[in-house]
Amino acid sequence: MTQKKTNSYTDEFRKGAVKLAIESNQPVAQSARELGVNVNTLHTWINKFHGEPPPGSGKQVNDVHLYEELKQLRLENARLKEEWELLKKAAAFFAKESR
Repeated sequence: MTQKKTNSYTDEFRKGAVKLAIESNQPVAQSARELGVNVNTLHTWINKFHGEPPPGSGKQVNDVHLYEELKQLRLENARLKEEWELLKKAAAFFAKESR
């Protein structure tokens, strides 16, 4: 019978993987594939390093709510950046017209 080798990862690698999964615009499953880590393992690390409140804080983190809010904020940020670029171009155009 063959035994499955379990990988041992350093805390630095785990924290980096969590940071990548949280800050990237891709699904956690895709981040896990890119890192060569089981998706369930990555979710466990996210809960351990990012999702769980400190003991005794009395707060519960709703990951789904946080991810949805993060997604909405990223979309809004992208829209605002587009608007800002458009305003910069319009200001440059009208500055040329007034001369």
